[in-house]
Amino acid sequence: MKSSEFAYMSVSELSKKLHDKELSPVEVVEASIERIEERNKSLNAFVFTDFENARKLAKQSETRLLNGTAGAMEGIPTAIKDLFDYYPSWPNTMGGIRCLKERPSSAYNIYTERMVKAGAIPVGKTNSPTMGFRGTCDNYLFGATNNPFNLSMNSGGSSGGSAAAVADGLIPLAEGTDGGGSIRIPAAWCGLFGYKADLGTVPFVCRPNAFGATNPFFFEMALTRSVEDAAMALNVIAGYDPADPHSLDRKVDYMSCLSGDLKGKKIAYTPDFSIFPVEREIVSIVENSVKTFEDLGASVEQVKFDINRTHMELSDVWCRLIVMSAIETVEGLKKDGINLMTDYRDDLPPELMHWIEIGYKTTLNEYLEDQIKRSEVYDALQKVLAEYDYIVSPTLCCSPVNNANNGNTLGPNMLNGEPIDPLIGWCMTYLTNFTGHPSASVPAGLTVSGLPVGMQIIGRRFDDVGVLRASHQFECAKPWKWIYDIPRNRSI
Repeated sequence: MKSSEFAYMSVSELSKKLHDKELSPVEVVEASIERIEERNKSLNAFVFTDFENARKLAKQSETRLLNGTAGAMEGIPTAIKDLFDYYPSWPNTMGGIRCLKERPSSAYNIYTERMVKAGAIPVGKTNSPTMGFRGTCDNYLFGATNNPFNLSMNSGGSSGGSAAAVADGLIPLAEGTDGGGSIRIPAAWCGLFGYKADLGTVPFVCRPNAFGATNPFFFEMALTRSVEDAAMALNVIAGYDPADPHSLDRKVDYMSCLSGDLKGKKIAYTPDFSIFPVEREIVSIVENSVKTFEDLGASVEQVKFDINRTHMELSDVWCRLIVMSAIETVEGLKKDGINLMTDYRDDLPPELMHWIEIGYKTTLNEYLEDQIKRSEVYDALQKVLAEYDYIVSPTLCCSPVNNANNGNTLGPNMLNGEPIDPLIGWCMTYLTNFTGHPSASVPAGLTVSGLPVGMQIIGRRFDDVGVLRASHQFECAKPWKWIYDIPRNRSI
């Protein structure tokens, strides 16, 4: 099997061919390895590979397929984001922290544990910004991950390596985490489907602090090129885990999203949540795409949101809340003899250091005030969703940015003549990390310069299937598979 033949096969297509014995896991993994070796040098999506282990797992997978004990993801190559502990013995730099380059992971995460149990084959780890603390993908150890649609531009973050790898056809799906949009942001910039499930759908196990993934809410999921592939992945990784205090004990077939329609559904459209500056071209593309839902039988109405905070206030809230997890990491490493704040300050970007220092000084009253502001966002979304089935918006305020050459690519600090936070302020995604609502980014089209634009679909609490169905219906009505011809035909 040639790598070019494998490159843009979907998970569902590969799975059928594997179960029908038309392909073997060994062939599929070798094709993925060949593709990675051909293209990753220009892309910088993978920062670690373990092809020897992947080949071993492929042979085991082949045996299971032959003896009838295959899992739902049998023989499918995947990748793991280089953040947190994800795969025992593999290095874990927590997003390119130089002093951690030889530090191995000590445990599985939910995605890896359940995907491997279902027969998937991890081939390596993908790039991420330091501690995932921004919407771009760059760090001092590995450098920036390039956008498959334009290699001079950034892939988005923090799951940028995973997104670029999937968009460039190196693997059919890859793990991402989302604490402020880190799945949906790179999905928007790389032309993928990115899904953040409802709070509790996919367990997120944190220790020693079991509640560490709540400020804001963290999520884990796969980046894919289709809604069907995402539903297949969700069927594997969703489900109760007693170690997660928020984990939901329910049985749901997420593939049911592939049936049903949107007739009679009500959609609230917002270009900006009444607070964000958004590039005019992005607004135009998303406004054109949202009309597709009317063709599908839904009604669309533009609405205003009662968010009585500026986007600068809210991005600061996000930074103050999420930096608590960074501080937990700093303190945990200190117990292992690695003092980032004294011995390795230069390994952390200055923006992250800035917020860590603020985090250490944050008072209880300030923390509680931030939770009040977060609650206001929750109430604003709930008010709209009491009347409408979905909220639709642009995923991001801007198109992909150019990569820096110093390992510290940032987002824009100005949009439409208005100052904006370069870490996360241009990402309308973090609102649902405050609230827990299920939300997706679907490819809405391309800019004049050929760069992907994402459209965000937000649903009511506990309505994962509904958001996936709306996304699938949009994909069927306005297919986006053709956009991958751009990276497919790119010279490397």
